[in-house]
Amino acid sequence: MRDDEILIGTLLEDSWLTLEQAASACAVEPTWLLRHIEEGLFPHAESLAGTWRISSIGLVRARRMRALEREFDAVPELAALMADLLEEMDALRLRLRSAGLE
Repeated sequence: MRDDEILIGTLLEDSWLTLEQAASACAVEPTWLLRHIEEGLFPHAESLAGTWRISSIGLVRARRMRALEREFDAVPELAALMADLLEEMDALRLRLRSAGLE
């Protein structure tokens, strides 16, 4: 798959992807994801019986981090910080919508 191709789809909130599936969806090598997981940059990943899996929320985070690293040449820690801030903004916007204020 080329970098300029877009994957369109919807994951359920409680869906999980294998490391390989998530890497494919983000157009990165599984080693990229594994390195970031081992550095503690993906709180939405867990290992079951030695197999890593990533939640749908983690997939969104991985795509954001990949874009930040590529487009702005950001180091992984900075990309993770920006992903944290973007996730917080998403949560605040959701709260505003739920309260009818947006």
